[in-house]
Amino acid sequence: MIEWVTVISLILFGLALVVAEIIFIPGTTVVGIVGFIFLIAGIAFGFKYFGSETGWVLVGVTAVISGLVFYFSFKTNVWGRFSLKSSIDSKVNEGNLNSLVVGLEGKTTSSLRPVGKAQLGDKEYEVKTVGDYLDSGSAIRIVKINSNQIIVEPIN
Repeated sequence: MIEWVTVISLILFGLALVVAEIIFIPGTTVVGIVGFIFLIAGIAFGFKYFGSETGWVLVGVTAVISGLVFYFSFKTNVWGRFSLKSSIDSKVNEGNLNSLVVGLEGKTTSSLRPVGKAQLGDKEYEVKTVGDYLDSGSAIRIVKINSNQIIVEPIN
């Protein structure tokens, strides 16, 4: 009896890992390879414990069950509720830099380590320090403006 539990557990766990590889973490391949190894180990133990005839039946049953699991996983979208459905289309400081000039002073509204938020003029922007970490409330000055990046330095 324990032999059947071992074989079925290895096959089901292997199948679960292969499904997880395909649906949840595609591209990683480690989980899929480990799952495939568990599937092969379960079938190999089936041959070892029960002989050739039962082993081949086990191969066929495993193939059919695997096919059904993959078919219903994709067809019924059973995993859809676990997947991410939204995406971020915006960019940092996009189109908001027209009113900023080099030398403009402001105050940090969060810690800059080295990136954080700062109040420059009447708006809040994401800024980056020259290299020093700054605490919230520190006085800063713009030293460079790249396309969507504002580089600041502390004012002593």
